[in-house]
Amino acid sequence: MNLLHANDRPGSYPASWYAATAVDAPRRVALRGEVCVDVCVVGGGYTGLSSAWHLARQGLRVMVLEAHRVGWGASGRNGGQVGSGQRLDQDWIAARLGRDDARHLWQIAESAKALVCDLARDMPGADWRPGVAHAFQHMSEVEAARRYAAHLAEDYGYDQIAPLDRAETAGLLGTDVYAGGELDGGAAHIHPLNFALGLARAAEAAGAVIHEDSEVLALEPGRPARLRTAAGEVRADHVILACNGYLGGLDPKVAARVMPINNFIVATEPLGSRAPLSRPVAVADSRFVVNYWRQTPDGRLLFGGGESYGWRFPDIPATVRKPMLQVYPQLADARIDHAWGGTLAITPTRNPCFIRPQPNVLSASGYSGHGVALATMAGQIMAEAIAGQTARFDVMARLPTPRFPGGTLLRHPVLVLAMTWFALRDRLGI
Repeated sequence: MNLLHANDRPGSYPASWYAATAVDAPRRVALRGEVCVDVCVVGGGYTGLSSAWHLARQGLRVMVLEAHRVGWGASGRNGGQVGSGQRLDQDWIAARLGRDDARHLWQIAESAKALVCDLARDMPGADWRPGVAHAFQHMSEVEAARRYAAHLAEDYGYDQIAPLDRAETAGLLGTDVYAGGELDGGAAHIHPLNFALGLARAAEAAGAVIHEDSEVLALEPGRPARLRTAAGEVRADHVILACNGYLGGLDPKVAARVMPINNFIVATEPLGSRAPLSRPVAVADSRFVVNYWRQTPDGRLLFGGGESYGWRFPDIPATVRKPMLQVYPQLADARIDHAWGGTLAITPTRNPCFIRPQPNVLSASGYSGHGVALATMAGQIMAEAIAGQTARFDVMARLPTPRFPGGTLLRHPVLVLAMTWFALRDRLGI
């Protein structure tokens, strides 16, 4: 099944709170005819738009081909959290790649946050807000988090994480279901769709051309590479695949390592005095099937959670209301005003997949829920690589992202079995 067409109306944003509060965005025309460019970028999300912006600033002829609208995919639907570090912790990375690579990868992640911050603060409606809290189910997780925060402060100079005991966590979150937590003052959250729309404006201002409603139907490798849409063809010296969960069959080497999954968010009615958070922070908990949430400026709760392993979206309000009420039973009568799903992508290790499937084709994807900052940074890194500066691309590519067992044929049933097991562990509190 082609996920570009499985759950949404063609060329339309989902009925999300983000779309309802988005800044005005022009409708960009579809590609028609044949054109030659230096770089063709497939996908108009954070990775693709950041790539286009950085490449156009180098003076290259850059074209973005987006199947629907810019920011239509996960970039315009996610929880908006700009997290610290890589997807996996520094100890895991250092044990496999060594201390030097671990430090380099930490710095890349810190630079990614700074890049998003610098960009978002000048974008209408991006709404950069500092602070991400992590809520832990078990005391063992609280203690491990405190040790890790001390390690980051001592060995990486990162001292932005404040521990929270059970009472402090309850006071911040408005719920007593967690054993403790922490608040990362160096992390942040944004309006993800407005950030994507701002990246598109920046890329165009730098000289990039963006075509919406221009799904790439075939990619023929070579020099130049050829990319075919329904009404046009692009010949490009270089190609960037920035498709994440919507890659389809464009490249089997990437598809073997990166798999799409769906996630869901609801927005309640404005809650007024019932809004649970005492500060305007974002939150993520420690469940394997993670819950994440924050409040909007008008007092709604945006809550993401629940799991679904089919390609089609389930009854989203019912799917998300269940974990939301486990955290906030006092909101049982709160009206759901918006509910939407989106397709992200994961890898077997949850590391992002940076790969060069052909000599003149680069790809970055599989951010595994940690993509707001890293996807934006991926665009800068791939622009560097096309210019011949490959050091940061190479170190990101060293993060292990093996093929899924059984390849693209068996990756989905294998994942369903694994995710069902971890979801059961969450429900049993193991």
